[in-house]
Parts: sequence; C-alpha cells; structure tokens
Amino acid sequence: MWTGLTGGMKDGHVIQIIIENKEEVTMKKMKEQQKKREKTKNGRRVIAAKKIQAWWRGTLVRRTLLHAALSTWIIQSWWRLTKDRLLQKKRRAALSDYALRERAVVKLQSLVRMWRIHWRYCQVLNAIYVIQCHWQCHNCQTCALLRGHCVVTATHLQFHIEIINP
Repeated sequence: MWTGLTGGMKDGHVIQIIIENKEEVTMKKMKEQQKKREKTKNGRRVIAAKKIQAWWRGTLVRRTLLHAALSTWIIQSWWRLTKDRLLQKKRRAALSDYALRERAVVKLQSLVRMWRIHWRYCQVLNAIYVIQCHWQCHNCQTCALLRGHCVVTATHLQFHIEIINP
C-alpha cells in the first residue's frame, strides 16, 4: 500500500512530497527494533562478560594473596622454629658451661680440703715422732705405753695421747 503526500508551493515555501510504502516503513521499524534488541543483547552480553572477567580477576588476585599469605606463614613458622632451636642450643651450652665450672670448683675445694687435712695429719705425725723419740730416749724404770686417739673433722684434726703405766 502506498501512501503519499501531495504538495507544491504554498506561501513561498517548498513542500516536499514523500511517497512511502507502508510495508517498507514497517520493515524499517522492525529492523530498527531488532537493532535495538541486538544492541541491548550485546550490551547485556558485554556487561555479563565484564562481570565474569571481574569475578575471574578477583579470583586470581585472591588466589595469589592466599598463596602469598601461606608462603609468609610457612616462612614465619620456620623462622620461629629456627630461633627456638638456637635459643635451646644457647641454653644447653650455658648449662653445660655452668655445670663444668661447678664441677671444677667442687674439685678444687675438695683438693684444698684434702691438702689441709693432709698437712695437719703430717703435723700430728711429726709431733708423735718427736714424742716417741723423746720417750724412747727417756730413761725410766717402768715402761709406759702410749695410747693415741685421732678425730678428724672438716675444720681441724684432734689427736689425744695417753700415757699408760702397766
């Protein structure tokens, strides 16, 4: 079906006459609507694609951050364990040095005590030898016996001598 406008000149203005086919007009309108739909479909697809891409980038970033956090945690755990082992090693070395010094001090104290007691014992023996020598040289008609008793303590040595007449 054809529709048209008739015209000519009216008041000095030119009138344009356009003859259109209604079917062509409806076809043009349908094509325009279809283009709009495709644009909206394409727009929706683009928006959906952008959302999917954003989600995927976020997933990659989160995965990378998780990997970095786990790596950091592993390194920190290893470092704490290493520091603890070094501290335990230093403590064992300090305890070993302390025990060694204590043993050395106890040994020295023991040797000094032994030497002092030995020195006192030698003094007492010398005193006994002197007494015996004087006693043997002494002319007496009765022979007397000497009985001795020795007590050793941590600080000194006691020696008791008794002269017994038979």
